[in-house]
Amino acid sequence: MTAGDNWKISRAGPLRGAVSPPGDKSISHRAVILGALARGTTRIDGWLAADDCRATMEMLKRTGVSIKALNDRLTSLEVTGVGLRGLKAPDPEGPNPGVLDCGNSGTTIRLMLGVLSAHPFSATLTGDESLRKRPMKRVVEPLRKMGASITGPDDGARPPLTVQGGELSGGDFELSVPSAQVKSSILLAGLQAHGVTRVREPAASRDHTERQLVRLGAKYWRDADGWHCVEGGTQFEAKPIRVPGDISAAAFFMTAAALVPRSEVELLGVGVNPFRRGVIEVLERMGARITVANEREMDGEPVADITVKGGAELRAVRLAGETIPRLIDELPVLAVAACFADGVTVIRDAAELRAKESDRIATMAGELSKMGAKIGIFADGMAIEGGTPLKGAAVESHGDHRVAMALAVAGLAAPGETEVRDTSNVATSYPGFFADLKELCKGGA
Repeated sequence: MTAGDNWKISRAGPLRGAVSPPGDKSISHRAVILGALARGTTRIDGWLAADDCRATMEMLKRTGVSIKALNDRLTSLEVTGVGLRGLKAPDPEGPNPGVLDCGNSGTTIRLMLGVLSAHPFSATLTGDESLRKRPMKRVVEPLRKMGASITGPDDGARPPLTVQGGELSGGDFELSVPSAQVKSSILLAGLQAHGVTRVREPAASRDHTERQLVRLGAKYWRDADGWHCVEGGTQFEAKPIRVPGDISAAAFFMTAAALVPRSEVELLGVGVNPFRRGVIEVLERMGARITVANEREMDGEPVADITVKGGAELRAVRLAGETIPRLIDELPVLAVAACFADGVTVIRDAAELRAKESDRIATMAGELSKMGAKIGIFADGMAIEGGTPLKGAAVESHGDHRVAMALAVAGLAAPGETEVRDTSNVATSYPGFFADLKELCKGGA
């Protein structure tokens, strides 16, 4: 395995050892945002110091929040909250006055649109080329109905988006697709609005925002009809938060260990939120040998240690319906697992993959095909014919961190050399991924 923006990977012997995955990306974003809106000082431990989360942190700093690093790795932070509607206009004397850079982070732009919609100043949220292509209308429209003015290309369909916040009013919002980002954006706006704001999804999505709102004492509840409700204007107090390991990061090592014979990998302190553990359930359905042990709760989130042993014969599965939102970020690496499973794995109801950092349906199908995979694609998924041997090849990440890591896992299980090109984007979510992967490869040497 050689380093650089292009990584060269050869089929590995057994992977062995223990890894503590970095902090959960979704929870890390929410921890600094809720810490900023709280009254008092929030200490965050286990924070993910990756590019996406840094974008959220820097945006909050630009709008008047004091965030202090407590160690060199930025995994422990101290956030001094400004309270509800306490943010300030982005520094007018800076190099880009009023412009806030979200980088590649869809979570940053969608959640912060909700936060900023309640503040009486104007700010423009933009990002890199990839982010400027991603759909924003489904979060912009409900925020407009609450009273925010949001403008941008194609009537606010994509960034850059200029938000002029102010007094918001609650309301009822039924989402057309399950989305934790859209749901959270509306709830964050609702915390600062007049009256009650209610959101309902067609299927459940991850609930990290809701868990922390309950823990912090905000007026959040879920009613008997499935509406997520917040009552605006109730200030909540700061509490410390420990961020569990990211199961989406752990998924790459889980899959690699399942694919490489004689492997045994232990993943420590991983968040196993019920709406996130779909990857465990699917790998078990495929026949992977997985043990989940030492389950406990950490600051409102369930956590466990996960051990995966290689060597089992994998079988194809069908993934569709309510399963999809519970493993949407893990589908690229599960597509790799499907290439080695007996039978045809079918993924449907996953059109959301087309609106990620890349079109992950087309990207994964195209790049795995270069390695010999037989994959058919649909508008909302793919069919992957397992049992066709993969071989090393030069493949592209398409600027997508999860595609880059998934293709690296494919390279570990394929004979010959695989070169994954353009891997700098891995820093978006897991800066230490390749270092941790090398250690596991050494462990089995």
